[in-house]
Amino acid sequence: QAQQAKFLSDVENELEELAVTIAQAKKMVELIKVTAVASLRCCCKGEEVLATFQKEVTGFIEDGERSMLGEAEADLRWKEERRAKLAQCKQNLENVPSTDTIYFLQEFQALKVAMEENVSPALSFQNELNFTRCTQAVCAVKDALAAACKNQWDHLQGKGIDGLSFQEMEEGEDSSRFPPPPHVSFLPHTVAFIIDLDSDTADKFIQLFGTKGAKRVLCPIPYPESPTRFINCEQVLGVNLMNRGNYYWEVEIIDGWVSIGVIAEDFDPRGSYNHGRLGRNERSCCLQWNGENYVAWFGGFESVIQQPFFHTIGVFLEYSEKALTFYGVKDSKMTCLQQFKVSHFAKGQFDPFQNKINHQFASLFLCKLKPAFFLESVDAHLQIGPLKKDCVSVLKRR
Repeated sequence: QAQQAKFLSDVENELEELAVTIAQAKKMVELIKVTAVASLRCCCKGEEVLATFQKEVTGFIEDGERSMLGEAEADLRWKEERRAKLAQCKQNLENVPSTDTIYFLQEFQALKVAMEENVSPALSFQNELNFTRCTQAVCAVKDALAAACKNQWDHLQGKGIDGLSFQEMEEGEDSSRFPPPPHVSFLPHTVAFIIDLDSDTADKFIQLFGTKGAKRVLCPIPYPESPTRFINCEQVLGVNLMNRGNYYWEVEIIDGWVSIGVIAEDFDPRGSYNHGRLGRNERSCCLQWNGENYVAWFGGFESVIQQPFFHTIGVFLEYSEKALTFYGVKDSKMTCLQQFKVSHFAKGQFDPFQNKINHQFASLFLCKLKPAFFLESVDAHLQIGPLKKDCVSVLKRR
């Protein structure tokens, strides 16, 4: 009887172990099924994104070809007409009798006027292929697919979202239900932000160099009419919109007085000079270099910053924190110059600049924002980027 009881006990223990093993095997099978479905969706989504991207790139190329061809043909027609007109004036002048001084002067004046006519505008190619956007989209898709593959591989190895093994998840949960697979965003909001300058917003006294450089000049540039163009302030915006997440970009101050900041998308670019400048209204804020020191501006209030000059300024915008921070960057080291953020004073303290921020700065984050730049002095010159990866890593750790 004792042997029978022991045998039955061993059998029961073995059955229990088998039951546990079977339960774990069922959960593993379920996990593999969920992972397979997620992987299939991931691949399908990736194919959709790549197809959309391919269509956009093809559209960029076709639009660019049409734009370049149209402008080149118009420029050629203008030059042919101008050549014919000048040739006719020259022929008329040569046909004037040498004794007819008055007629000669009239024809000479006509030739002079024709020579002094405005030259043909430079070819703008506004719809040229934007390789920066294409590269950014490709990198976003590549990073998203790599992250998705890594997550699925971790699941197949028996690891959960936080790196816990299958057994650790089992011990930490009484429920037999597994957590759903993590959500994969194919265009995540990253810290590193690539900016392109918008030529449709540039004031006529700002010369653009591609989509990354801007310089203030003395002679106005015949930009085409645009409802978004600044007309009273030497300012230019980025084409990029920001409405959530974190964004970081860098600006090189090459020469002159420069202001760097953000502005609400719906800001009126045709306002007066005093109200339209960055930081002199409640729809924008900026960090200004005035040749002697840095000055923070918001809502017409200023705060002087006692820091040495940095050629590279890092801008870090945090929507969740409703904060904008400016850094001086040198040798991959970051020095905080100014942070725009609502804060509370200690008892008895009062700062008009911070008080203005406390009352109205948070309302900026109800809008979509754009990077903004104000070139205040003649020959002021700035360049966007390139980003320093070490600084991005520092911000992520913070």
